[in-house]
Amino acid sequence: MPDELCGPLTDFIRHLAFETRHSPRTCDSYQRDLLRLARWLAGREVPAWRRVTNHDLRRYVATLSREGLSGRSIARHLSATRRFFQFLLREKLASDNPALDIRAPKGGRRLPRVADVDQLSHLLDSQPDDPLEVRDLCMFDLMYSSGLRLAELASLDTGTVDLRSGEVRVVGKGGKERLLPVGKKAVEAIRAWLPQRTALANEGEDALFVSQRGGRLSHRSIQARLGRWGITRGADQKLHPHLLRHSFASHMLESSGDLRAVQELLGHADIATTQVYTHLDFQHLARVYDQSHPRARRDKYHGRTHGENTSGQ
Repeated sequence: MPDELCGPLTDFIRHLAFETRHSPRTCDSYQRDLLRLARWLAGREVPAWRRVTNHDLRRYVATLSREGLSGRSIARHLSATRRFFQFLLREKLASDNPALDIRAPKGGRRLPRVADVDQLSHLLDSQPDDPLEVRDLCMFDLMYSSGLRLAELASLDTGTVDLRSGEVRVVGKGGKERLLPVGKKAVEAIRAWLPQRTALANEGEDALFVSQRGGRLSHRSIQARLGRWGITRGADQKLHPHLLRHSFASHMLESSGDLRAVQELLGHADIATTQVYTHLDFQHLARVYDQSHPRARRDKYHGRTHGENTSGQ
């Protein structure tokens, strides 16, 4: 790959890491997406970023679409490209931003799958058989109780949880901190785990959730343990961290109807992200309507709303 493509890309990733202090995960994502674009450009003999045109990027988007990337993934690629060209303009390595007016193709929006309330209760009421299962139950109960992301759960330290007040302090996307309530069952699970953690944790380790070796539990280990928990407990669908978070959001919205509150609890910057959870089934909506509207309570014996006149007069 030409140095004129590779060099500025390396400088941009360094800029993200050290000047704007993005997380390593975010830097890796930018680097992966932009390297893919750079290789594509090199394959078409575009030697430098200042030579990239709007037409080139439109062809690239079409290539990504043909390769099966979703509209959401292509939008992420375009976002990275726009941000990169802003950097190139600042460094006088480009004369314009050719990605500005390009939009990703729209795809069907997939609704998140959620678990049934009764099934989750059954899975979380299971009795653990050993210290690691005590830890696992605590993790899963806390994730469902507070709607935590996987990264948020893994990054918790012992000092971020206040059992007396039933609160947990988490750092979400963009380094934004929020204080979340912790349910009674999750508090009990944490109390059961803490003595086991003391026996396992390495000296000086602050992580709330530690592995058998005493260090902070990795994302991959949490995912694997949750999947294993579902299999051994007879779950009728594969359990994964996002399922617990989606279930938290959906169940909270069904019970409260307060979209803004759910947005705050989830840590969504844009309420449009939270609105995906408003696609509730009609049975639930009809039930809420019957219970709430003063002129819509239906007579279950006669199959009509109260006050309805069926005599034709």
